[in-house]
Amino acid sequence: MTDGPSSVSHREATPEESAAANRLWWDANASDYYAEHGDVLGDADLLWCPEGVREQDAQLLGDVDGLRVLEVGCGAAQGARWLTAQGAHVTAFDVSFGQLRQARRLDAATGMAVDRLVQADAQRLPFLDGSFDVVLSAFGGIPFVANSAGTMREIARVARPGARVVFSVTHPLRWAFPDDPGPAGLTVRQSYFDRTPYVEEDEHGRAVYVEHHRTLGDRLRELVAAGLVLDDLVEPEWPAERTQEWGQWSPLRGALVPGTAIFVAHRAV
Repeated sequence: MTDGPSSVSHREATPEESAAANRLWWDANASDYYAEHGDVLGDADLLWCPEGVREQDAQLLGDVDGLRVLEVGCGAAQGARWLTAQGAHVTAFDVSFGQLRQARRLDAATGMAVDRLVQADAQRLPFLDGSFDVVLSAFGGIPFVANSAGTMREIARVARPGARVVFSVTHPLRWAFPDDPGPAGLTVRQSYFDRTPYVEEDEHGRAVYVEHHRTLGDRLRELVAAGLVLDDLVEPEWPAERTQEWGQWSPLRGALVPGTAIFVAHRAV
């Protein structure tokens, strides 16, 4: 794993800087991230969020058997592997080659290979118009791109008319609170309306991790402007029996404020 950042700030970050920083971070941390969270993520499972919502139970995508499916920001492709097992023809991409390398390790370990793994930036998808019946992202590239409106347009472009589009992100409300699972994480520290990116820098001032905030209204407007139709907005409640913490997610915070937003939509016909 990389050493911790030398500095953390809120400052502007271009699309190119954001993509380079997050590629660098995930290349360096893919194996360690899997070692830390693999027991929860599984090797062939589609987990939508730290609250424990799994596709096998939620059925947000519907029946995918025989469908062409694209996963945006696939990480180690656990979700893509599960979808493959359901009969889908899956293309999965990530900005990080380290994550894709981890995905191929899991392919070998499970004996379940994803059809196509591609290295790509979510702001410029290397796929033809109308190529997919389903597009999904489970905490994938969407929070990490500077041009999220452009990413929505790209997703709509590669989705066929009527295609299901589902993505999960950190709930926008969490931006106002510190990234802390304990009591300190319950006090508002910055404006919910401050959209200045969160940036971690190394000792040379180079961005090594970038995350971008959009309000709930921003997300909805970007989705609609791209030609997508919102069908549902799921805000999972924290299950009473779920006791483990995951980063900023915890039973304490989950009982009081939402941690995840799942947007369920389709491309307009």
